[in-house]
Amino acid sequence: MTSAVLLLLIVVVLLVLRQNVLVILALSVAYIHQVWGDGDTLYLLEDAWSAIDKEGLLAIPMFVLLGTVMTRGSIASRLIDIAVSFTQGLRGGLSAAAILSCAIFAAISGSSAVTLLSVGTILYPAMAREGYSTSFTLGALTSGGTLGIIIPPSIPLIIYGIATETSIVDLFMAGLVPGLLLTAVMTVYSLWVNRGLPTRKPENRISKRDALRRGMPSLLMPVLLLSGIYSGYFSPTESAAVALVYALVVELFIYREIGPRDFFPIVRETVTMVGSLFPIIAIATSVNIFLTAEGIPQALGEWLQANMGNVFIFLICLNLLLLIVGAFMDTFSALLILGPLLLPVAVGFGVDPVHLGIIMVLNLEIGLLTPPLGLNLMVATMAFRARFGSVVMSVLPFILLMLGVLAVITFVPWLSLALL
Repeated sequence: MTSAVLLLLIVVVLLVLRQNVLVILALSVAYIHQVWGDGDTLYLLEDAWSAIDKEGLLAIPMFVLLGTVMTRGSIASRLIDIAVSFTQGLRGGLSAAAILSCAIFAAISGSSAVTLLSVGTILYPAMAREGYSTSFTLGALTSGGTLGIIIPPSIPLIIYGIATETSIVDLFMAGLVPGLLLTAVMTVYSLWVNRGLPTRKPENRISKRDALRRGMPSLLMPVLLLSGIYSGYFSPTESAAVALVYALVVELFIYREIGPRDFFPIVRETVTMVGSLFPIIAIATSVNIFLTAEGIPQALGEWLQANMGNVFIFLICLNLLLLIVGAFMDTFSALLILGPLLLPVAVGFGVDPVHLGIIMVLNLEIGLLTPPLGLNLMVATMAFRARFGSVVMSVLPFILLMLGVLAVITFVPWLSLALL
C-alpha cells in the first residue's frame, strides 16, 4: 500500500509541476518495474520496441500528413465551399455547413485537432460576419472537431485496434453509423438554434455548380479513402498512403496551392505531432504487458462479474469511469492503458470487443470537451483567441447531445455492429 501511495504522490507532484504526459508515464512505468516487477527497467525498452513494431501504426503518420497537406493547400477550403453551397438556402445554414464540413474533413484526416483547426480557421470569421453568436460558433466548431475521433478513418480507433488486437477495418465500419448519427444530431440542433437567422444574402451565396466544379477532386478524396477500406481492397495503412499520394497530386498539379518549397514545413509539422504520440504508445504498452503478466485484467474481470450482477450495470459504470478518465487523461493514453485492461472484463459480460471500442472512443470524444484537460478546449482557446471559460460554457449543449448519442450507442449495440 505504501508503494502505491508513493506512486500516486509522484504522479500528483508531476501534474502540479505541469509535466507533460510522456514524462509522467515514463517515470510511473519505471517505478512500477522497479517496485512490483523484478527491478529491471530494461524490460521497459523491450516492451517499447514490441509496441511500435506494428505495421498498423504506419497509418497514423500517413493520416496526419494527409490532414496537414489538405490544410496547407486548398482541399479543405473547397470541401467547406461544397458544404456551404448546399446549406445556404436554410435558415442557420452556415451552422449546418460547419458541422458537415467537420464530418467530411474528419472522414479524411482522422484527427480531432486537425479537423478543428482546418474548418474553424475558415468558418469562424465567416460565421461572425453572418451574425451567429460567438458562444454558438465556439461551441459548434469546437464540438464539431471531435467528429474526427469517431468518423472513420479514426486515429483513436487505430490505437484501440492495435492495443487490443481488434480488427481495425471492423472498427472503422462500426464507427460509421455512430459518426453519422452524431453528425445528424448536431446538424439538426444547429439549424434549430439558429432558425431565427436569415438565409445568406444573394451576393454572398456560393453556386452549387461552381462549388462542385472547383471541389470535385477534393470530394473524391473521402470516396477513394473509405471505399478502399470498406471494400477490403486496401488495408487502412494502404488507404492512407493512396489518399496521401492523391492529395499531393491534386494540390501540386491541379490546384497548385502548394509547391516543393512547402514540403519541409509540412513534414516538420507532421513529425512534431506524431513524435509526441509514438513514445506514449511505447511506454503505455509496457504497463499493459506488466499488468497482463501479473493477471490483473483477469482478476478484475472475476471481481466485477461477482459484484456487478449484469451487463446493464457494468455498462453504466463503464461509461462513468470513461467520462471521468476522459476529463483527466489524453485519448491515446486512455485507450492504450484501459483498452487491454477492460477488454477481458467486457467480453466476460458479453460485450463485443468492437462495440467496446466504439463506447470507449465516444466517451473519450466527450473528454476532449471537458475540463481540465480537454484537448479541443485548449486548441479552440488558442486558435480563436477566446477565454477558456467561454469555450467551456459554449460546448455544454453539445456535450448533452453527445451524452444522448452515447446512451443510444451503448444500449443499442446493433447500431455499431450492423455493418459487420
